[in-house]
Amino acid sequence: MAAETISASAAISVGAQPPVGALHQDAGLNQSFFTTTVDALVGWGRKNSLWPFTFGTACCAIEFMALAGSKYDVARFGAEFIRFSPRHSDLMVVAGTITYKQAPILRRIWEQMAEPRWVLSVGACASSGGFYDCYCTVPGIDEIIPVDVYIAGCPPRPEAYIDAIMQLQDKIQDASYMKQRAEGAHERIRIG
Repeated sequence: MAAETISASAAISVGAQPPVGALHQDAGLNQSFFTTTVDALVGWGRKNSLWPFTFGTACCAIEFMALAGSKYDVARFGAEFIRFSPRHSDLMVVAGTITYKQAPILRRIWEQMAEPRWVLSVGACASSGGFYDCYCTVPGIDEIIPVDVYIAGCPPRPEAYIDAIMQLQDKIQDASYMKQRAEGAHERIRIG
């Protein structure tokens, strides 16, 4: 029985493995850091801190308002800071019909957003022009700005917004920050 109740310090001196509690107390740096890649760390930070800018022109924007409420709680995805300035946001949510008269405004707002920036095309109207088959409606905002995730529906439910945000988070996590940075350095060298 005496051999089974050996102390942690005696076990270390004999050469046996110390118990887990002793490892935790005497660990020092062993439990104070972790290793990762820069891409994984930057991707994790970006995907969990989306700041949306809503360009809402129709009923899809009303569904986005429901998403910000307590029932659906978009804050659990890090997207609760809905900004009304494009310079403070990195996610544009285009919700509703876009006309050719609005197209240059949409493009200008997208260009004012900080890099990296992402776009959600919400509903049938923003994605394909919807049921408006007329001369004034843009048949999809991807003719004006690049779109990262499309949300189907007329209007889409808040659950579809949540699914799209999760798809966008996966896309952001898989992007390579170091590759983007290297490409940006080459562009700066060519311009300068």
